[in-house]
Amino acid sequence: MVPSTKSGVKKRDFDPKEFLATIGEGRKVVAFPKKEIIFTQGDPADAVFYIQQGKIRLTVVSKIGKEATLGILSEGEFFGEGGLAGQPLRMGSATAMTDCELMRIDKKAMMLALHQEHTLSDLFTAYLLGRNIRYEADLVDQLFNSSEKRLARILLLLAHFGKEGMPETVIPKISQETLAEMIGTTRSRVSFFMNRFRKLGFLNYGESGMQVHSSLLNVVLHD
Repeated sequence: MVPSTKSGVKKRDFDPKEFLATIGEGRKVVAFPKKEIIFTQGDPADAVFYIQQGKIRLTVVSKIGKEATLGILSEGEFFGEGGLAGQPLRMGSATAMTDCELMRIDKKAMMLALHQEHTLSDLFTAYLLGRNIRYEADLVDQLFNSSEKRLARILLLLAHFGKEGMPETVIPKISQETLAEMIGTTRSRVSFFMNRFRKLGFLNYGESGMQVHSSLLNVVLHD
């Protein structure tokens, strides 16, 4: 038997997009064209965003002006949730990598929705725990794996290999500078490895973006 919440919503059938569209005041759907800034480091942390369509790049800038990419998020993911934990200002920036459609939920409205709908609360908690595990895995990856393995892992993650459903296989265009930031190496090293992956048939380039093949897993699994 599928468990239900007090409101009668079955977890298996629960669609956060549909539910968030019904919470009334405090939320709106907003569109951001490719490369537009959604929020900047230091802005008030007054809302949470849910990605309905597109990809988002999260970055942070150090005191000396060095930028690092924290992650790239896709449809069905939340971001900007720091304000729910008492964070007054944004700790990083968010930029649209592709044309995006986002649902912006005010902090107060999101807190109320999480309190009223237990299925949303469970889903949101599971999402945050999953992302925390991902950050821990990223740290281990940085500490113990070669830059070649780190690049292969990032490409597979961007293509959603290992997640529920079919992988996307095609990644929208992403610069080698961004990939270098994400794995902690130089652009020249990324270029070297990308050319090697292409020659080995692990990936190829097309008009819509980069196509990643499951055979790239061999790089990650190989000792």
